[in-house]
Amino acid sequence: MNESMGSAADRQAAGVAILLWASEPEAPHRLVTPFFHAAAAAAFDLPVEIYFTARSVLLLRPGVAASLRAANHPKTVYDAMQEAARHGAVFYACTDALEAAGLANAELVPECTRRGGAVQFMERAADLHWRTLVF
Repeated sequence: MNESMGSAADRQAAGVAILLWASEPEAPHRLVTPFFHAAAAAAFDLPVEIYFTARSVLLLRPGVAASLRAANHPKTVYDAMQEAARHGAVFYACTDALEAAGLANAELVPECTRRGGAVQFMERAADLHWRTLVF
């Protein structure tokens, strides 16, 4: 191995932050991919944070994601969300997006345990040890 590259541990990210921006119930064909990526990263023992923003917060309303499937895929979107959570992904709901969607005081799926939006995501994006993905 080239010593200038350092060890594998030195090159591994500290975590992965995923921003769901264009992932909304009206586009179910785009919805399972972010959760598959989250589950894959978590399977590598990387901390994973998924930030639901804009209309993606609608997926956090009980029953919505469970009623959606990507074309020709056997799992529901909620199945994919649960799989990511089982692997350790942490779900953050943007409080402003929740309010805009009329969900500010609504009960959300149990996998969503945290609140956070632009500030929390940008903290991760600014951290050179974290990687970010936007869907």
